[in-house]
Amino acid sequence: MSTTDHTIAEQMLELGRGASDLLLPAELERKLTRGKPLKVKAGFDPTAPDLHLGHTVLINKLRQFQQFGHEVIFLIGDFTGLIGDPTGRNATRPRLTPEEVQANAQTYREQIFRILDPERTRVDFNSRWFGPMAASGLIEIAARYTVARMLEREDFSKRYKSGQPIAVHEFLYPLVQGYDSVALKADVELGGTDQKFNLLVGRALQEHYGQEPQVVLTTPLLEGLDGVNKMSKSLGNYIAINDAPDEMFGKLMSISDALMWRYFELLSFRPLREIEALRREVEGGRNPRDVKFELAREIVARFHDAVTAESAQARFAARFSRKEVPADLPLTPLTASGERLGLIAALVATGLAASGTEARRKIAEGAVRIDGEKAADAAVQLECGVLYLLQLGPRRMARVKVEHAPPEAQKP
Repeated sequence: MSTTDHTIAEQMLELGRGASDLLLPAELERKLTRGKPLKVKAGFDPTAPDLHLGHTVLINKLRQFQQFGHEVIFLIGDFTGLIGDPTGRNATRPRLTPEEVQANAQTYREQIFRILDPERTRVDFNSRWFGPMAASGLIEIAARYTVARMLEREDFSKRYKSGQPIAVHEFLYPLVQGYDSVALKADVELGGTDQKFNLLVGRALQEHYGQEPQVVLTTPLLEGLDGVNKMSKSLGNYIAINDAPDEMFGKLMSISDALMWRYFELLSFRPLREIEALRREVEGGRNPRDVKFELAREIVARFHDAVTAESAQARFAARFSRKEVPADLPLTPLTASGERLGLIAALVATGLAASGTEARRKIAEGAVRIDGEKAADAAVQLECGVLYLLQLGPRRMARVKVEHAPPEAQKP
């Protein structure tokens, strides 16, 4: 499919779907009128091994550009990953080792092609130009921007005013990301709303180097399962695209009815008119759980297949609906300092038991169940990475998943 298969108006309408900012629409229209494929870039730092659905909001937008015949560049920031993106941080981010960055980068390459067309996607690494760059080259880039402009960034400004330390290398991150656009001669760069400053630095640097500045398109930050914070592995409120089908289906069913529409808009490939029709059906009395089933099936089918999605729904219904467990029972993330978390600690952390003493007594009474099975031993340990349904009595229950505590949280 080429850019001539769609009118400029059609492209502008679809590309604007779910976007937060498009800077500047007139520039994008002008670039599109040339009839040549645009270079559309998005960068991802391999700071964790798994991509989650929050990442796919941006990747889905890349897919749209790709479907319109444009050249998509999935840039893995194996060099910037060594610096650590300070965006949204109130403290300096710990840097990853080169080995950790490379291991995570490999998993990214394996995961993105569940959404993007591998035949029409260019995967690049910014170490390709920064690796051989001499220190003088980095100094030259730094000379193109001022400290005053850098302190306009909200997170830097807050930390500076509150006396929180800002390492000098953190100022380099926006410059390095911006120079990526110079190296690639990008026409468009995509990023989350929290990346807007960095993307605008890219425009400024392109102008300094005599290039036509890129158009900036930002996408919303998808709320996680808690419906409050952005989806993040460190917060435990995420759905990884590598999650097992049953786990992915269950997590999607745990989101609130209000959040469901946000997920439809940002994650579904359905036309907006179909989503609006579903909303009207719910307003007319249709059970929102049934509509949420449709969302969960679509997402699970995308990362697995349609048959697997149908089976996941059937197992979900058997496990929850028939046991009268609410379909919208939220997921409660728990953390463990090691590989497991004790059942007693989990019962207290979820509020099912008021104290360890009560938890032990209820276990001894046979009132505690794990996935429907009676917990006969107070020494039971819950494994990290596994989804559990905990019940205390017939009506008190919690869906939990135990995650490893962040390294900094494990330090005394």
